[in-house]
Amino acid sequence: MTGPLKPGPWPFKSPPSGATRRTALGLILGTPLLGACAGMQQSLGSFSNPFSSDAGPAGPPQQPAVAGTGQVKVGLVLPLSASGNAGVAAQSMKNAAEMALAEFQNPNIQLLIKDDAGSPQGASQGAQQALDEGAEIILGPLFATSVPSTAQLTRTRGVSVIAFSTDSSVAGRGVYLLSFLPESDVNRIIEYAASTGKRSFAALLPDNAYGNVVEAAFKQAVGRRNGRIVAFEKYGADRATPARTVAQALGGADALFIADDGDSVVATADALTAAGANLRNIQLLGTGLWDNPRVFASPALQGGLYAAPDPSGFRSFSNRYRAKYGADPVRTATLAYDAVALVAALARTQGGARFSPEVLTNPSGFAGIDGLFRFRADGTNERGLAVMKVGSGGSTPVAGSPKSFGA
Repeated sequence: MTGPLKPGPWPFKSPPSGATRRTALGLILGTPLLGACAGMQQSLGSFSNPFSSDAGPAGPPQQPAVAGTGQVKVGLVLPLSASGNAGVAAQSMKNAAEMALAEFQNPNIQLLIKDDAGSPQGASQGAQQALDEGAEIILGPLFATSVPSTAQLTRTRGVSVIAFSTDSSVAGRGVYLLSFLPESDVNRIIEYAASTGKRSFAALLPDNAYGNVVEAAFKQAVGRRNGRIVAFEKYGADRATPARTVAQALGGADALFIADDGDSVVATADALTAAGANLRNIQLLGTGLWDNPRVFASPALQGGLYAAPDPSGFRSFSNRYRAKYGADPVRTATLAYDAVALVAALARTQGGARFSPEVLTNPSGFAGIDGLFRFRADGTNERGLAVMKVGSGGSTPVAGSPKSFGA
């Protein structure tokens, strides 16, 4: 079969029978940074990858490995020997990739697993090795700084890359990001708020790289729904002054958008309350970074809404991963699973055009562990997200993930 994918979202793996829907309490994903211990998980939506190999020297390089016996060769480039959290995440993602192979019923795929040690030079070397060995597509790397050096090699060969960075600035022609991008969070929550009659928005955002991306997405999303922004402020070390400015304008707003990680969202809500804002009188909105126990425990944030993947998919995946490996997966492990499941499905159904831009950017998208996703021509992605409501015991969905993408 070399024609286009069938209309509608194209699931490449049905969840195993017996999977249970995640409970609200089970939604707690841990801290914004991945803990080194088995039970800690990275929370969703970080803008730049929180895994850092700057904490110390990388360990000894891991030797290249091969998983699967299929004829279609696929490179998988991960920072397996990087120090600290990056190496822990990479190992969990490698496990998830191998788990996808096992669950996909003998796909015609051979994974060429390369360790980039968390450096651009390592990523370039790993990608070069995989290409020389016949890789038709590269999965990875994880770090934004390693994507350009990889893309430089693959573009000369006409080979696509599906990278795991959350920095949309490194996406581009032939380089697709399979990650949790903040733009999807913002678009979903503003669209939902507008659909419930919210027209006037206030926003308080961090003055950093994440805040800059969220600001652009927020202003575009409000503009698309013909809404208006009645107050917009960014904060650095001083939250009190911008919080006072926003608090004074809340009387003219239907909703207040706060986008930051768990600790910072709580501190920002506290600063607004100290400035005289009554947050119970306005609809609070946030991003996937709200998926955090600190947010759930904050009295000021109760009833707030944020966009995130439907939690049931990760719950089912985690149960299977735990049964296989005896430990909890990192939150980003689903990205590696979905990437391998996707290329396995395309190899099975799409013939020689399997990894072409036309196939990868199919507008109907694909159904993965975390719900629908599709790649845009510019290399970024769009996800079908649920809307979650903050409660003291966790969060509950108030709007499910869409079953298909609009045009």
